[in-house]
Amino acid sequence: MVTAIILINVVQGRVQEVAETLSRLPGIAEVYSVAGNFDLVAIARVRHHDDLATLVANQLQNIPGIEATNTLVAFRAYSRRDLEAMWEIGFEEPAE
Repeated sequence: MVTAIILINVVQGRVQEVAETLSRLPGIAEVYSVAGNFDLVAIARVRHHDDLATLVANQLQNIPGIEATNTLVAFRAYSRRDLEAMWEIGFEEPAE
């Protein structure tokens, strides 16, 4: 599984429209509107790097309203949920 974080700049006034379009694309797991240098952040999860290339180059770049993208490919996930689950494996509460 390949996970990518896609940072997106959108034409003013089209954030909701673009976000809704993005959320319907196969491979886009989540879309967030954000404050800062970008308007939207999309989380992509695809099987292969070629699938990511197709998603970004052929599908995202053709959505009206998208001005620019910056794609970050994730190597490894570090989340509190995953770390807590890892430490809980085999852990049993002491008997009182």
